Amino acid sequence: MFKCDYCDKEFMKEKTLFVHVCEQKRRALAKTEKHVVLGFDVFRKFYKITQPNTKQDKTYEDFSKSPYYNAFVKFGSFVSNVNPLYPEKFMDYVVSSGVKLDHWCREELYDQYVIDFARRESPETALQRSIQTMMNWGDANNAQWNHYFLYVSLSRATFDIKDAKISPWVVLNCKSGRDMIKKFNDEQLTAVSSIMDIPFWMNKFKKSPADVEFVKQIAKESNI
Repeated sequence: MFKCDYCDKEFMKEKTLFVHVCEQKRRALAKTEKHVVLGFDVFRKFYKITQPNTKQDKTYEDFSKSPYYNAFVKFGSFVSNVNPLYPEKFMDYVVSSGVKLDHWCREELYDQYVIDFARRESPETALQRSIQTMMNWGDANNAQWNHYFLYVSLSRATFDIKDAKISPWVVLNCKSGRDMIKKFNDEQLTAVSSIMDIPFWMNKFKKSPADVEFVKQIAKESNI
């Protein structure tokens, strides 16, 4: 008899054992797949936060035998597909959010993460990410990166702003950015309205004049 190491089921022939795939064997074989690796990473983060007194890290065997395996792997697929802004920070965010595991893959949770992050980050980080996004656009379109606000498609700009790849710090503190927003249709304005909450940003800028001047100076020197 030939026994499966994962489920203890026995077979008369070795060939039958070889082609046999039980759930635990399937999970073992999937160990290196990207969405499973991400799910395992979040699984460990979750237990470090919820069980801080546990000294030993959770193993992959713990993960594969967990009743929550499928839910964590589903979230891993979500992270892989969405390619969120700073994936590690997003995973930390959901684990610490208090939101039920079954709801981690909801787009509104990710949207809230982006808004919260954009509001808290430093203008230096916002500038760096925005300029990198512009450079990526320039490379992909054989264009000068600092012409982003002048020639980017409005649908692409809507996505980049909604995802905070282009920060309100930059859009609202240079004329070309503000002019581009004026071209948005109602649907595009609605899509970015949460992250481009004008009263919030005007109040933030009023309280941080030195930061605003810094952003404006960089935008001027870069000819954005």
